[in-house]
Parts: sequence; structure tokens; C-alpha cells
Amino acid sequence: MIKGVIFDMDGVIVDSERFICEAGIKMFAEHGLTVKPEDFIPFIGAGENRYLGGVAEKYEFPIDIERDKARTYEIYAEIIKGKLEPLSGVIDFIERCRNRGLKLSLATSADKVKMLANLREIGIPPETFDATVNGLDVKKKKPDPEIFLTAAKNMNLSCSECLVVEDAVNGVEAAKAAGARCLALTTSFTPEELGEADWIAPTLAEAPEEAISW
Repeated sequence: MIKGVIFDMDGVIVDSERFICEAGIKMFAEHGLTVKPEDFIPFIGAGENRYLGGVAEKYEFPIDIERDKARTYEIYAEIIKGKLEPLSGVIDFIERCRNRGLKLSLATSADKVKMLANLREIGIPPETFDATVNGLDVKKKKPDPEIFLTAAKNMNLSCSECLVVEDAVNGVEAAKAAGARCLALTTSFTPEELGEADWIAPTLAEAPEEAISW
């Protein structure tokens, strides 16, 4: 029986992908390297170390990940001011889950600074969730299941009792590896690419009732 819901952040709670991509492009440009938005696609959902590091590897750029990630987040924080809103259905879906007595967790591969910046901009306080997990809290990134196993543990649940809401192929793979059921949203990838998920919907506004009633 479902007892908890674990939300990914980017592409699920908020659409910030284009902004972190823009920030990454600007960061690399400051080093004289020109990269393209499509360079980042294989690394969506894997955390910023891999998101930036993977692109750096492609161009054989000697990235200083902590320095360059920090700079990317600085650029990102400026870019998103006044531009972020919760994705369609997010507030209502959270309320539906609470009305069912379900525990809630936010699990993002992004660092804490990005998680808090996003929540602040969209007006959802961290206290909305019973637990939060960010990329600094885990050693292994998606598609490894560690982040979802940690989120469930922090709610005193097992992953088999949880629904994971994801939008990325790496995230769906991680959710299934953790033993959770998965609702995939087609905000970043096609239904075909997200085919391993138990349910697929365009946004949380169209999420099927059975996804939180099993």
C-alpha cells in the first residue's frame, strides 16, 4: 500500500532545465568555450557535477567542478529571478497526497543551493515536505537508486511503499532500481523514452488517481 510520494524537482515541481542549461553555457563561455544546449541532454537528471562534467568531457575541457559549478549556480540564481512558477498541477497534487495521509519527500540531484533557490522562487517552502534530499546528501547519482532509497528512509518508509514522480530517463531507471513505483511526466522526454515507468502523464495536473491509490 502506498504510504509516501517522492518528487524529483526539475521537470516535476518546476521547469528550470532551460535556465540551468543557459547558466552552464554562460559559465563555459566565460572560459572561452562554446557549447550547445543539446550537449547537456544526455546528462539531465544526473546532478550538476555530471551535467557540467559530461559536457566538459565532450570538449576535453579541464573543468574545476566545484569552482565552475558554484559559478554556474551564481549565474542561475540571477537568471531565474521572477521567472519560475510551479508546473501545472503541482499544488493540487501535493494537496491530494496530503489529503490521503501520504508522506512527501523532495529528492533532487541538484545541490542544496539550487533546490532552495527554486523553492523560494515558486513559493513552496521546504517545510512542505517531510524530508528533502539533495545531490550533496548522496554519493551516487541517478540512475543509481541511492537518492530515492535515502528519501524513503528519511520518511521511515521503504521504497516499495513509495511512488516516485520523475521526468528523466535516468530518474525512472533509478526509481525502478530502488523498488518504487514510478509516475513519469513528459516534460523533458517522450513517453517512449520513459516507457519503464508505471504511469505516464503530461504533467501532475493529468496524473491518474491510481498512481496514489494503490
